[in-house]
Parts: sequence; structure tokens; C-alpha cells
Amino acid sequence: DYKGQKLAEQIFQGIILVSAVIGFIYGYITEQFGWTVYIVMAGFALSCLLTLPPWPMYRRNPLKWLPVQESGTEEKKAADRKPKRHAK
Repeated sequence: DYKGQKLAEQIFQGIILVSAVIGFIYGYITEQFGWTVYIVMAGFALSCLLTLPPWPMYRRNPLKWLPVQESGTEEKKAADRKPKRHAK
């Protein structure tokens, strides 16, 4: 559902942003760029774990699909027989 997709996107972006800020500050204090990368990668992994699987919190508002309608096979065959014109 669309509300679940929006929630997943907000969680994903929030975790990435927070981990990037924390990683930058920690990397700046320790003067090690590697720690910045590790913290951002950990945030990415956490956000993937929380947003990629179809958790029930993302499926609270299912979409209502239209019922399947049977169409006549002869109408479909007639539509397929139309001559096709090709551009010259």
C-alpha cells in the first residue's frame, strides 16, 4: 500500500541521514574517515533490514483491486486481426 511505502521511505531516509551525521562527527573527532564509512554502511544495513522485508507495519492499508471481468474471446480475436501498418 502507498502509506506503507511512504513509511518505509521515511524510515530509510531518516536512518541514512542520522547515521551519516553520526558517522561524520565521529570520524571528524577520531580523524579516521574509515569510521565514517563503517557507520554509514551500518546505517544502510539497518535501514535495509527494517524496510526491505514486507513487515506487517507496511501492510496495514491494502489496496482494493477491481474484480476480474471475463471478456469475450471473439472480441479479442477480432481486435488481433486488424491489419498493422508500418511506417515507410
